[in-house]
Amino acid sequence: MHPDLERVRELQDLDRRIGELTREISYLPRHVADIENKLESHRRKLEADRAALVANQKERRRLEDDVKAQEDKMAHLRNQMHESKTNEQYRAFQHEIEYLQGGIRKLEDRILEQMVEAESFDQNARAAETALQQESQEVEKEKKAAGQRTEADRAELVVVQARREVVAQAADSRTLTLYERVRKQRGGVAVSVARDGRCTTCNVILRLHFYQQVRVGEEVLTCEACGRILYYLALEEPKEAPDCSVQTAEPRP
Repeated sequence: MHPDLERVRELQDLDRRIGELTREISYLPRHVADIENKLESHRRKLEADRAALVANQKERRRLEDDVKAQEDKMAHLRNQMHESKTNEQYRAFQHEIEYLQGGIRKLEDRILEQMVEAESFDQNARAAETALQQESQEVEKEKKAAGQRTEADRAELVVVQARREVVAQAADSRTLTLYERVRKQRGGVAVSVARDGRCTTCNVILRLHFYQQVRVGEEVLTCEACGRILYYLALEEPKEAPDCSVQTAEPRP
């Protein structure tokens, strides 16, 4: 096989790995930013739940103060009612007391609603706080793993790029130029396997004589349809299973 065919095959593997490492190195910081943003949104939700609980407690105290004020006013009216001179005055005080009692009942109903809401807010805040603590721990673990993975990827990238430089320098300049041009034109895939009379990438049938030349591998040839550099790779023949049958001895006469 022409030595440059092995080189371009290795170059394609190296370039594929360089692409994978580069994409992962680029992706990991964005991934970390995404999980941090998600965590921050959960923090804001917890803060909103806590703020709602505080507002609820503040409103409940205000309602309780209103009840107290109404009760004081009602006690004052009862005192006045006992000092009333006429039935009309008595009924007027009684009517106003009944009106205040209705208002107090409404305030007390609202206080009960606030208490139910407060319990819900408190439960939500407690659950969110527990979940946030767990999520924070997971995020820190994931950030640490992402940092370690990035370091490993960068270290491997240096090794792979160094190997690529060695292989590229060993290849004939014309072959290297061809490889780079086809790789750019064909989405990074410059080398294709030829098998069963076809280019396995574009699936076009190769001329018989041309296919035989590819099989011999003495030249750097390109697919007449897609332009990719071709190399022949035969399918491995399945190995014959060993004969495990039991040989029985012939009976002696």
